This record gives sequence, C-alpha cells and structure tokens, in this order.
Amino acid sequence: MKDNGLLVQYFNANTPADQTLWKQAVSDAPVLKKLGATAVWFPPATKAAGGKEDMGYATYDLYDLGEFKQKGSVGTRYGTKEEYIAAVRAMKDAGIDVYADIAVRQKLGADKMEEVTAAEFNSKDGPQMIGNKKTVGALSVFTFPGRKKKYSEFQWNWRHFAGIDWKQKEFRQRVCGLLNMTEAEAEKKFGKYDYILGCEIDFYNQEVYDELMAWADWYEKNTDVDGFRFQEAEAVPGWFLKDFAAVASGAGESAKEIFTVGDFWHWNVGYINDYIDSTEGTASMFDVPLHFNFHDASMAEGDFDLGRLLDGSLMMSNPSKAVTFVDNHESQPGGILESYVKDWFKPLAYAVILLREQGYPCMFMGDYQGIPGIKMKSKKTILNKLLKLRKKYAYGVQHDYFDHPDVVGWTREGDADHENSGLAVVMSDGTGGTKRMYVGRQFAGMHFADIMGNAKYDIRIDEEGCGEFYVNRQGVAVWIKKDCKL
Repeated sequence: MKDNGLLVQYFNANTPADQTLWKQAVSDAPVLKKLGATAVWFPPATKAAGGKEDMGYATYDLYDLGEFKQKGSVGTRYGTKEEYIAAVRAMKDAGIDVYADIAVRQKLGADKMEEVTAAEFNSKDGPQMIGNKKTVGALSVFTFPGRKKKYSEFQWNWRHFAGIDWKQKEFRQRVCGLLNMTEAEAEKKFGKYDYILGCEIDFYNQEVYDELMAWADWYEKNTDVDGFRFQEAEAVPGWFLKDFAAVASGAGESAKEIFTVGDFWHWNVGYINDYIDSTEGTASMFDVPLHFNFHDASMAEGDFDLGRLLDGSLMMSNPSKAVTFVDNHESQPGGILESYVKDWFKPLAYAVILLREQGYPCMFMGDYQGIPGIKMKSKKTILNKLLKLRKKYAYGVQHDYFDHPDVVGWTREGDADHENSGLAVVMSDGTGGTKRMYVGRQFAGMHFADIMGNAKYDIRIDEEGCGEFYVNRQGVAVWIKKDCKL
C-alpha cells in the first residue's frame, strides 16, 4: 500500500542565523513524520560568502559543510557539518527522504584578486559588448585556505568562469577617493558590494565539470541525502542535472535513485517543460505557473475566474514532474521574488496541491509555523486538517468540476487500500454556493459531512453517486463519509 507523498520545505528567508536549525531538525523529525512528510527540503549546507549570516546561496566552498574556519565561522547559518549529518540521519531514521539545496551557478567570496582581460557587456542585452577590452582586477581566485586542500585540491580562477563581476578594484578605488579611506577600510565596510554578481561557473569547462561531478559523488557519500534542489535551474544546463544525479546515484549494488528538482521562475509552462526535456525527463520542476495563478487569484479578491485556476500549470501539462507549492522562501513577503499568496486564499491553494492526484506537493514551513518577523501568521490549524485528509482520504479516481468562475471542485472516489477513502472538495472565491459532483456509486445512500466546518448539515449521496456539495463565501469545504475521523 502506497500513501501519498509530501515534501516539506524546512526553512524560510527569515530562518535565524543562530546555527541551531540542524539541531532542531533532529527533534522535529518525528513531528514531520506524523504530519505525513515523506521528504524534507533542507537549506544549503555549504559555506557561503557571508559565513554564518548567509542563507547559503552565495556559495563559497562546496566542500565546507560547516567543518572549517572560513568566512568568520566554522558552522554555517544552520550549524556544523556534524550537526547536519545528524539531522539527515534523524530524518532518514524517521522514514523521511532528505533533499539538499545546492547553488552551483556561481561562486562568491573569492580569496584573491587577479588581473584579467575583460570586456563589459550590456546587462539588458547579453551579446552586446560595451567599449573595448581592458585589464581589470577580478575577485575570481578561490584557494580555500581554511580547508587546506582537504577533500579536493582544486582551486578556481578566471578560466573556470563564464562571466565575472570584475569591477571590484575600480569600486574600491572610488570609495577610497570619495571617503578618504584606505583600501583595507573600504574592503571591511563595503566588501559585500563586491559580490553583486560573483563568478558565473562555466559548466562547459572540462576541469569544472570533472570537479563538480567529483563533488556530487563526495556529497552523497558523506551525507547520504536522497536528492538535490537546484537554485536557478534555468541557468544550469539540463544535461548537467542529468549527469549530476547519475553520479550521485552511485554504481553497483549500492546505487540508489536520486531525486532532482529545479526552479525556473517563469509563467510560461512551455519553457519549464522544455527544460525538463533537456534533462531527458530526469528532473522535476517547481510549478511556478500554478503559484502565480494562486497569487493572482488571491490578489483579485473574488474577481478571478476560478475555472481557469489550473490553466497553464505544470500540474496539468506534466503532472509526474510537477512539484507544486503555494509559497516558499523566495515568494514570501520580503523574498527576492516576492509574490506571496494572501492569507484568505491559502486554504484554497493548499487544498489544490494536497488533495488532488496530480503533482508532488511541497508544504512551506513558513506557512505552517508562521514567520513572526514579517507578521506572517501560522496556518497550522487549517493545514493539519488538510494534511490528515491527504494522508487518509485523498485517493482514487479524480473527477474535475472547474466549470464556473466562482465555485469549482473535484472528487476522489477512494481506493481499496485506504479504508473509508474518497472525498469531495468544493471552493469559492466569491459568495459560495453548491455544486453537484459525482463521488462514486459505491457511496450511494451514504451521508457525507464537511470536515472543514463550512456546512453544519450533512448531505446524502444519491443513487447515481452524486451529491450537492456546499461551500461558504471565500472558503473551501472538504466532504468525507460522515463519522470518519481525521
């Protein structure tokens, strides 16, 4: 018997820089298991340019998982390597797979500057060169002195990058001239501005490819993770994701399946499906178009056509590769791609990703726990209900009723493997109403009740297996067999 899968994003953009997340994860593993989690998405464990203050996406040393004194600390924002390995082990012991977040598009926080011949290109038109080539100072040498060549002797320089944010030397000189500072003072005060773009990795360089594949093998063997999430996947060649997963999977009797998922922040699902094709169908992708639909519907306050809520989504065009989500650390208030779904619509959006048969849903812990620093309220009460409904009742053949601008729904007939499974979902962004839907002839004559508390009365399923399912204004109702428990 196979239960529904659930991915949990175990961090947000405001996760404190107190180096305790890995320790917390150990104690949270059984809690997540009880919620129905089958996999967890951890934030980057690699040392970043900002040290323990960094979220982890400004990658400095891929081999430093919180083991070496580099960038001002041994541990990362979330803890030490030892604590990270313990967190992974705790999740796996609880029966939860672990996906590691990795940012391999660029490197930041170089150890040395080098003189290179460079040309400036138009930031809005990449192929257009501006002016003549010149010799400039670039922060592009990575020697990792704190690690002292442990695990890898590879050192990076300008030859390993496709593009470099090369104006650091000129910037420091301007600062010194304007503010009467020494270069050391300018570096201390304004060093973070050296890393606006960093060094873009050249995936077509054979030395780079070999090093990153060696790291993929090293990472999996040292951590035993089950998958990887690729930051800004659209900037990473699809063939690289395929090769990376193959190497991380290992070979022989010890080989295992490695899950890969990327994000491509674009509304056009065609672009996302093209990217999946470029990985030869090995990678999944976050359903960004569906997220945008949720966002637009929440902002419209009832003026959105719910009948088109799923239009253009990866959930509908490529369901087996769709990782569906409502919000994450990038879309949350204050996130770098802020496009959060307003509170009133979140129960509807989570019902879509949790109770339908298509897609692999990802629940954001920022929604579940709340984020006090940005006044984001916890949705724990409503999510607990939806998570239990997913785990116990959301099975079987699905019937869709996205045929009205204000009231839509779907049903699941249930299956023989999950006792009393089957449900009906109806939602409205307007004044509410009823929708006649088929839930299955096997339920004929039985009574259904709304577990969400919208309706105070029960309904009887007729001889044809249909019922008149009701929902309140701007709400979601989930109907299951009367007297069934969550």
